[in-house]
Amino acid sequence: MKRILGIATALVLLGGGAVLAHGYKAGPIDIGHPWARATAPSAPNGGAYLSLTNTGTAEDRLVAASTPAAEKAELHTHLNENGVMKMREVPFIAVAPGDSVKLAPGGLHVMLLGLKKPLVKGERVPLTLRFEKAGSVEVELAVEAAGQSGSDHDHGHNAGQAGKQ
Repeated sequence: MKRILGIATALVLLGGGAVLAHGYKAGPIDIGHPWARATAPSAPNGGAYLSLTNTGTAEDRLVAASTPAAEKAELHTHLNENGVMKMREVPFIAVAPGDSVKLAPGGLHVMLLGLKKPLVKGERVPLTLRFEKAGSVEVELAVEAAGQSGSDHDHGHNAGQAGKQ
């Protein structure tokens, strides 16, 4: 009976691995479903999105990102200036203890500048995230359809603290 139970447990854990396969961890920071939209062949830039959850007891900050897929990666937010939406670079994205921050289209995101080739649906793109306290972690961006709104990835996370001290 114990052997059957052990085999059943292993099968459940292996089957559940596919669900957990797109989550990462850097110290107390859980990084959920990193993804990017597919880009047109002529698009010079793209965006990367994910969620950050701080399971620790101290604030941490996402301070940088990099990828071999682009010349540069910057942390950005969208701002409404006199009715015009504009993107602006931010120096960091703070994640308070016990809090979650969602990087999503129309809000906080990682801007991929100077793409070396188009982002193609179904591909995986490496992205290194650097946190002030948790250090660096490499994740893979799942490239999704160009029209992806991010609504499939909305798990109720708040807008976070971009560049606020």
